[in-house]
Amino acid sequence: MTLMLERPTTIEAARGTPQFEALCDTLLSMEVPDGYRAEIVRGNIVMSPWSRGFYLPVMESVLDQLKPERPQGHIMSSTPFLFAFPGEERAYGPDIYAAAPSAFRTDSRYVDGEALSFVCELTSSATRLVDWQDKVPVYGRAGVPVYLLLDMQEQTATVFWEPSAKGYLARRTAPFGEKPEIPDPFGCELDTGVFEVPADATEG
Repeated sequence: MTLMLERPTTIEAARGTPQFEALCDTLLSMEVPDGYRAEIVRGNIVMSPWSRGFYLPVMESVLDQLKPERPQGHIMSSTPFLFAFPGEERAYGPDIYAAAPSAFRTDSRYVDGEALSFVCELTSSATRLVDWQDKVPVYGRAGVPVYLLLDMQEQTATVFWEPSAKGYLARRTAPFGEKPEIPDPFGCELDTGVFEVPADATEG
């Protein structure tokens, strides 16, 4: 029997192997326990539980609404991929993303994070701090045009845009039920009124 923790598990990077490529190779060669995913956060490998079932309809709704508005030619999906940010010593597997097709013309198992045009993360009790505190500035400094953060515990949608060397310069938060604007390169509204969160869902 395997014990599944409800909090992220961190594996410290080994001394003498500070190179980001070595850390990525370590992550990709690991046997990640069933029900977990692995990312690189602050130079460490972090494993956290996969999402609960009711997250899927929310993710499908975001894809259905935004796919027609994505930048021409860009791929938009929720298929698990690891996007690397070598200068930040980070590699994230976002819940939903849009990226230039050139990013996937590689035989590497991790792809260029700077090719992203959109990222959406759905928070959970295990990942909430990372989604808010670590990923916001990294996505902004990497130049990702739009970061949509769906806080499933607070039931809010926060949109970040205007990326810069200091992170995002603009943000807007709306409760589920409203229609926040998704800025360029999408230029549309997102209907969050169709997001269904169980009344007893206190954790994600």
